[in-house]
This record gives sequence, C-alpha cells and structure tokens, in this order.
Amino acid sequence: MSTTQNPASWPDRRALDLLGIDRPIIQAPMAGSGTPELAIAVCEAGGLGSLACAQYSVDQAREAVQTIRAATSKPFNLNFFCHRTPQFDAQQHAAWVAQLEPYYRELGLEASTIKPAAGRAPFDAAYCELVESLRPAVVSFHFGLPEPTLLARVKASGARVLSSATTVAEARWLAARGCDAIIAMGSEAGGHRGSFLSQDMSTQVGTFALVPQIVDAIDVPVIAAGGIADGRGVAAALLLGASAAQIGTAYLFCPEVKLSPLYRAALENVNDDGTALTNLFTGRPARGAMNRLMRERGPLSNYVPRFPLAGAALAPLRAEAERKGHDDFTNLWSGQAAPIARQYARPAAALTRCLAEEALKLLCQGMRVGAESGG
Repeated sequence: MSTTQNPASWPDRRALDLLGIDRPIIQAPMAGSGTPELAIAVCEAGGLGSLACAQYSVDQAREAVQTIRAATSKPFNLNFFCHRTPQFDAQQHAAWVAQLEPYYRELGLEASTIKPAAGRAPFDAAYCELVESLRPAVVSFHFGLPEPTLLARVKASGARVLSSATTVAEARWLAARGCDAIIAMGSEAGGHRGSFLSQDMSTQVGTFALVPQIVDAIDVPVIAAGGIADGRGVAAALLLGASAAQIGTAYLFCPEVKLSPLYRAALENVNDDGTALTNLFTGRPARGAMNRLMRERGPLSNYVPRFPLAGAALAPLRAEAERKGHDDFTNLWSGQAAPIARQYARPAAALTRCLAEEALKLLCQGMRVGAESGG
C-alpha cells in the first residue's frame, strides 16, 4: 500500500481521528453552490464532505441527507448559520432601495414592489430536531454557535462540533464553549466571513498568520481555511500546526457543484487581486469576485440592511441582469486563490485525492531533507 493511501502516514492524526476520515481535507459547505453529489464525492475519496443547510428548509435538508446516505457510509458534515434574523427596519430598507434606484430605472423595474425577505435561516429548534433524528457525524456552524441549550442537544446526539474563527479571541470563545475543532478562517477565504465577535473588516487576519496563533492559543485541533487551493497550501497549513485544511474555491471548479454560467465565467477570469470583501449582497461581509455593483457602490456600505435582509432589494436586479447575460448584481463568492484552483479543475473525488497526495509528498520530502541535514 502506498504512503498516500495509508492513514497512519499523516504526522498529525488529531483531525483524522476526530472526524473519522482518511485524508485531512474538508470540503467547505458553500451554501447555494455545494450539492449532495459534491459531498458524496469528497467523502468517498477519504475527505469530509459538507452540506450547507442555511438555504434549505428542514424537509429539503432531510432529503439531501437521504441522498448522501444512499451513496456513502462515510462521515459527513451538516453546516448551519448561527445569525439572528433582525427586525425589519423600514427606514434602513428605504435608504438601501434609494441607493439602488438608478439601477431599477436602468433596467425598467419598479422598486416600490420590493418585499423584505431573509433568504437564509439560522439554526433553530427545528434544525436541532433534524440533527437529533439524522445524527450526522459532524455538525459545523458559521457566525459563532447556537444558544447553549441547542448546542448541548447537538453534542448529545454524538456529533462532533466545528465552528469558524477569524481571530484568536473567537477561537478561544469557541473552544471554551465545547467546540471539538476550530476552523481558522483567514481573510483570503471566499464567501461569508465567520466573524461574530467583531465585524471590523479592516483588521481581518490572513490564514498563515492566523493558523499558528490559534494553534498556540487552544488545545483542540485547528483546521486551516482560506487561500488554500493546492497541495502546497495544505502542506503549509499542516506545517504551521493545523490538523486539516478546509477547501472552498478549488471545489467550485468541480462538475458536482451548482453554478450558473455567469458565475463559472467569473471564476474563470478572476485574478489574485480580483476579489474583495463586500456586504452589498447579503448585509454581512463576504469575499467575492468584483463586479459592477461592488465597483460603483464600493464593496462595503453603511446603507446595507443587516444580514440577511439586504438581498431582497437586489433580487429583481439580479434576475433581470442575469436574464440579459450580466453578473452586475450577482454575488460571485470566491477566495483569493482562484487562479491556482483553476489549474486543478477536475471531479471532486480526484481533487480530494490530489490535494492530499501532493501535500503528503511535500511533507515527506521535508522530513527527509530534515533527517539528512541532521535536523
């Protein structure tokens, strides 16, 4: 058996043993783009497949899990958001609509017909009952953790609990409340920031500065996320003390994801400096490829309603622009390593194996060099 297939060959087995996987690769959930088929492929390749539930109803999530379990017996991760849906603020809504009014006129749409809608559901009692009935091996959260009573029920179901931290303070907060592992989410990562103690985007930390500081600050395994799209990135994260790597953007190039042609085209053309953190699309900072709305309004705005209410005013603009072949008002979530990820475009199972094998080869080479030099 080759070393790349031998689970015992990984120098740090904490995440592998905790999650019940063979390769230290976790597929980021990616709400809206991830699919059961993607999760299945990653699981079957020895990584941890994930299913984002924030945009699923309870019944839809249950059906998706049934699809996964019909195809694989491997552990998988159910992911949930932990935000609090804010009260509708008519004044704030009107100010945001006023910012968008020129675009409505341009596209021949009527702004007065907009109705507030959330679009993303937080983890609640109904989702908790779903977890208790389905008993997934892993449950992960974004934007902190659910209220203590719900968290206790999740842990009592037997699930391993993960959550994202964007600072050392957030990592300590999560570890103190019983997280089994922490996802250290660097500023390079695509999609919504996992931040919950602060929304100050001017002080966000990069992955390879964040990972070792979180590793030094807590006792549970750390999973590196952000800017990792090949074996070099995985190996570097492990050398800095992470036990596994969570990959998002690289999986967006796999055929198993659900992307519109406009989104795919944007990913094919985004450069290293072609993304930005923006709150325009949902009301919460997220990294995506630059488009017209971000350029003309600035990526971050004080006019935007609180997450997740901002998207309702953009929905008619997005639909009409997409109908005409434009991504002007579409959220195009992408991390900064998309140009690297493009070079690895392949089915998800092959990508999972490739990332792990490249990383393990580099780690073995490093250990060999160290031994030969007497280190």
